[in-house]
Amino acid sequence: MKIPSLAGAVLLAAVTAVLPASSGASAAAAADTRIDIDVRAGLATVGATAVGVNHAIWDSQLGTPAVADLLGDAGVTMLRYPGGSYADIYHWRDHTAPGGYVAPDTDFDTFMAGARRTGAEPMIIANYGTGTAQEAADWVRYANVTKGYDATFWTIGNENYGNGHYGSAWEADDHADKSPKQYAAEVVAYSQAMKAVDPTIKIGAVLTMPGNWPDGIVGAGDTGTWNQEVLTRAGSAIDFVDVHWYPGGAGPAETLTRTEQIQDAVYLLRQQINQYAGTGASRIGISMTETNVEVGRNTQPGALFLADVYSGLLAQGVFTVQWWNVHNGLGTVSEVAGETDYGDYGLLSSGNCNADGTVCQPALNTPFAPYHALSLVGDLARAGDRFVGTGSDNALVSAHAVRRANGDLAVLLVNKDPSAAHTVSLNYQGFTPAAGTPTVASFGNGDDRVSTGTGGSASAQTLEPYSVSLVTVRSGRTEQGSPKAPGQPTATVTDRTATISWPAGAAGLKYEVFRQNGGVSEQLGETTGTSLTVGNLQPGRRYTINVLARDGSGRQSQASPPLTFTTGAPATSSCTVKFRDVNDWGNGYVGTIDITNNATVPVTGWTLAFTWPTGWQSVSSGWSATWNQDGRTVRVTSDGALAAGATASVGFVGNYSGPNVLPTVFTLNGTVCASA
Repeated sequence: MKIPSLAGAVLLAAVTAVLPASSGASAAAAADTRIDIDVRAGLATVGATAVGVNHAIWDSQLGTPAVADLLGDAGVTMLRYPGGSYADIYHWRDHTAPGGYVAPDTDFDTFMAGARRTGAEPMIIANYGTGTAQEAADWVRYANVTKGYDATFWTIGNENYGNGHYGSAWEADDHADKSPKQYAAEVVAYSQAMKAVDPTIKIGAVLTMPGNWPDGIVGAGDTGTWNQEVLTRAGSAIDFVDVHWYPGGAGPAETLTRTEQIQDAVYLLRQQINQYAGTGASRIGISMTETNVEVGRNTQPGALFLADVYSGLLAQGVFTVQWWNVHNGLGTVSEVAGETDYGDYGLLSSGNCNADGTVCQPALNTPFAPYHALSLVGDLARAGDRFVGTGSDNALVSAHAVRRANGDLAVLLVNKDPSAAHTVSLNYQGFTPAAGTPTVASFGNGDDRVSTGTGGSASAQTLEPYSVSLVTVRSGRTEQGSPKAPGQPTATVTDRTATISWPAGAAGLKYEVFRQNGGVSEQLGETTGTSLTVGNLQPGRRYTINVLARDGSGRQSQASPPLTFTTGAPATSSCTVKFRDVNDWGNGYVGTIDITNNATVPVTGWTLAFTWPTGWQSVSSGWSATWNQDGRTVRVTSDGALAAGATASVGFVGNYSGPNVLPTVFTLNGTVCASA
C-alpha cells in the first residue's frame, strides 16, 4: 500500500466541475498505425468483480453518497476495505487501528452501505499482522450471518512479505516467526476458522507479483521463495491469490512501457500456482488489488496506465483489478504534460492544501484524470463480455477489445505519444462491422470529462496525443443459430508437437484450431473429431490457442477458452543442458549452466546458444567461457574439448527488470539439447 498524505485532514463538500469535452477520436485520411482485432482469439471473460478500487478508513468520504455515486458512475464493481497496510492493524469490532488514524464514519457497516449504493462487491482484508483467526471468523459471522451482507471475498493480510523477513519492514506483524512458512500456516488456520462460519466464502493469500520484490529471493531458513512456500503449504486452503504491482519507471514514457510485462507476469504467476499449489490448482484465481504509478498519478500518464493495466490484466484472466485508491491526499506537486499533478494516489481530490497553504487541490471529490480512464474501462469491461485478441504495429498505441454478448465490439485505444496524434486503421478477423459511424467516447490530456459522440469509421480513427478512446462497432451480421463455443481445450506437449483435445459439441460440427498471433490468428488445422495433433512447433516456444466450431451451414462459433502451453526440449539429444538460478536478489541472480556431451565422440570447440524470452533480461558478466549477447540471443563459446560423456559448467550474472521467464531450450553447435 501507499501511506496517505495528510490523512487526518478534514474533507469538505463535494464539487464536480463540468466543462466542454475534447473532440476525441475521429476519421483519418491516412493511417500511420495498424490495429488488428481478432474475435477468433478468445481471451478471458469479464467477471462480475472486474473493475475495482480501494477504500481506506482514514478517508472520511468513505461510503458517502457522493463518492458511492461517482464510483458507480465509473462502473466500479468491487471495493476493497479497510485500506492496504492499515488492514494489519485494524480491529473491526471496535473500529480501531492502533498507531494509525481512523476517520469518523468509516466503520464496516458504513463501508457496506456505500458499496451497496455503488453496486459493488466487497473485498475484505482480515487482520493478519496484529489479529487472530478467531477475530477474522467473528467478522465473517457478523458480515454474513448477523447482517446478511453476503461478503464472498476475504484476503489474509496485506503485503505480509514486507514484515522484515527479507530486510524491509513496513507491514505490521506481531508473529515471532515472520517467514512465509508461518504465514502459510496461519492462512490455513484463518481459512478453516472463517469457512467454518460460512463455507461459501473465498479466501485469498498474499503473494508477490513476478518481477517485483521479493520475487525470486529465498529468505534465511526458507526452502523456497515467498510464493513457493505459501502455495506449497497453503494452496489447498485458498481460492485465490492476491498481488500488487507498482511498476515504477524513471518517467512517464518508461512507466507506460511496463504494461508490456503483464502477459509474462501473469503467465509466471499461473505457472507458480500450478506447480506448487497441489491438486486442483486450476481453481485458484488471481486478484490485483493495488496498482498505481509514481509519476503523473493525477494527470494523463496515470490515466493511460490505468486503461492499459486494467484491460491487460482482465484479458489475462485476473478476476479483479483495483486502483490505489479513492482518496489519498496531496503529495509532491509538479507539472506533467502541461497539467498540474498533485502527487496524489487518489482517484478523487481530497480538497486539501500543503502545510503553508500555498498549494491546494481542486474542490473535494473532483475527479482526477485516472478516474475518467476508469470510467472508460468500466464501459469496456462489462460482466459477461469477452476480451479478444488485438495487435498494434506502433509501440506508442495499444489496443484492447471486448466482444459484447450481442456480437458488437468495443475497442479501447490508448495513444501514449504525448506530442503527436496517430491515425489508426482497424482491421478485423472473424468479424464484419456494420455500416455507419461508430460511437466514440474519449478522454484527452487536460480534459475534465469523457466526451461521447459519433466519429470516424469502423475502419479508421484518429487518436489525439495522450488520449484514451473507446470505439463501439456494431456487428454487421447476426449470430443467431451459430454453434456453441467448444469447452476448455487441453494439450499433451512435446518439443515439436502438441495434441490438443476438447469436449465434444453437437453432432455434425467441424472444429478449427487457431494459434493467437498478434491480432491475426494462424489456423493450425481442422478436424471433425475432438482432438488435433499439431506439428512443426518450435522447442521452448509459448503458444496460446483457441478452438472454434463450424456447422454445415458455415456458421462459426465463438472461440473456446484460451489454452496456453510451452513446448519443451527434446526427450533425447546428443547433448543435455541444466540451467539453474542459484542465488537471486530480486532484479538479478547468479546462474549456472551444465552442458553434458551425450555423444560417443568428443566435441572440440563448442558454442552454446539460447534466447532470452523477454527484452528486459540480460547477461552482465560470465565466466568459464566467452559470453556475448546480441539482442536477446546469448552465445557462450569455448575453444576447449568436451569429451564423450563429460560435463562442462559455466556461470554468469543475469539481470532482469521485469518477470524473469527463464530460458528452457539451448543449442550446442546448432543441435537442440535435452533438458536435465
